[in-house]
Amino acid sequence: MSEKITLSVIKADVGGFVGHCAIHPDMMEVARKRLKEAQDRGVIIDFHVMRCGDDMELIMTHKKGADSEEIHKLAWNTFLAATEVAKELKMYGAGQDLLADAFSGNVKGMGPGVAEMEFVERKSEPVIVFMADKTSPGAWNLPLFKIFADPFNTAGLVIDPAMHDGFIFEVVDVYGHRKINLNTPEEMYDLLMFIGTMRQYMIRRIYTKKGEIAAAASTQKLSLIAGKYVGKDDPILIVRCQAGLPAVGEALEPFSFPHIVEGWMRGSHHGPLMPVPFEKANPTRFDGPPRVIAAGFQIANGRLIGPRDLFDDPAFDYARQKANEIGNYLRVHGPFEPHRLGLDDLEYTTMPQLMKRLESRFEPE
Repeated sequence: MSEKITLSVIKADVGGFVGHCAIHPDMMEVARKRLKEAQDRGVIIDFHVMRCGDDMELIMTHKKGADSEEIHKLAWNTFLAATEVAKELKMYGAGQDLLADAFSGNVKGMGPGVAEMEFVERKSEPVIVFMADKTSPGAWNLPLFKIFADPFNTAGLVIDPAMHDGFIFEVVDVYGHRKINLNTPEEMYDLLMFIGTMRQYMIRRIYTKKGEIAAAASTQKLSLIAGKYVGKDDPILIVRCQAGLPAVGEALEPFSFPHIVEGWMRGSHHGPLMPVPFEKANPTRFDGPPRVIAAGFQIANGRLIGPRDLFDDPAFDYARQKANEIGNYLRVHGPFEPHRLGLDDLEYTTMPQLMKRLESRFEPE
């Protein structure tokens, strides 16, 4: 097909079973029913409802473009339907990511996370949808840099003529409400200067030098929308693969290293990002450690052929073991940094309320 299709992934935490570790099957079923009705009406081409921990992901293909009001309203209403089930079953945090009273044309800024891309299908169109729980959007910075800019990770940057020119990184400053495009390899050091500060500068999109979309990530931060801690952002990421883009194995390789991310318990701690199969995405120890799953699809005329559980591979056992070792080490620190986030990162948690109660007891030294 020569016309563009849109791949939209929209997620929300609408209730946890039990606590924050999973989603009740009845909530998943009502979401599938809503999207099937939309498919039957021709609103979407295909869909999958998935979860990572207590976050529900709606994966949809359609021809309505990114930021489509119709698609975003469909996602919003689907989350509302799942929330009603969550309330009936007294799930924890029912509807916690739905921060607005009514839909206003686009779910961005309303709580849910969004990653979308438009493209013309190639002869073969493999994509990976990464879904994470108990962490923030900055968690994608290191993997995306390695996938698209690190020749020690991605051999194609060296030996594939179609990739040798590098990529364009769109970086957003979530506190300054601005963005910048940086080219690799030419501006690699400038890129690293920003994205190493994962809580403020986040990679939102990556393009080829010809302007073809290669990756798209959610960068919504709940605390900035709500003005207080209401849960972690639990981001999503789409990566297109092969034929002038990183191979599937190159896109997965960075996750063999369980790098440290913010989130974990109460969104207030650092922990290792553990790559797991779908069935293991149930963070329970200290509500963690943070998890990531990888769903592989072949897209054929808008159909989502899959998903393949790409971390269901013993080759990632060492990463899981290492993540547990790192988790053990950090947990022993208890309420001390670097396990607990620094004060700037705790700005939107309940900690400032507790500190304010003691403010009058401080005396000049």
